[in-house]
Amino acid sequence: MKFIHTTILLLSLCTFILSCHKDDQGAQDELLIKTYLMDNNLQAEKTSSGLYYIITLPGNNEHPTSSDNVHISYTGSLLNGDVFDSNPSATFPLGNLIEGMKEGIALLGKGGVATFYIPSGLGYGESPRQGIPANSVLIFDVTLIGF
Repeated sequence: MKFIHTTILLLSLCTFILSCHKDDQGAQDELLIKTYLMDNNLQAEKTSSGLYYIITLPGNNEHPTSSDNVHISYTGSLLNGDVFDSNPSATFPLGNLIEGMKEGIALLGKGGVATFYIPSGLGYGESPRQGIPANSVLIFDVTLIGF
């Protein structure tokens, strides 16, 4: 039954993508994220910008601001599961990260753990990076160690 449901959904997705123009990348990303979440039985929240997130552990009441340096553990992957980056202990200026990470990490308190589903417009958009094709939806598993 799940196979039939997934097949119908994938056929609908292909039809939708083929009918879309380049300007509709946001709509394509939205459909890809919703399909991924549904296929994996995940319940995510969505921000007004289009970032989907699941907070596993909210952390404390201290939240970083865009001027803070954040100390995080993270793994970044594509929807197909390919990991393009991972670091158990990295420090970055929050303001220098891609928009989806800036927005997502700001939702966490110190010690928080979350998964972010980042549409391409909040990621690298049309600019490919090593291991990341253009217009890729990104998944980041993040722990905010401190800031």
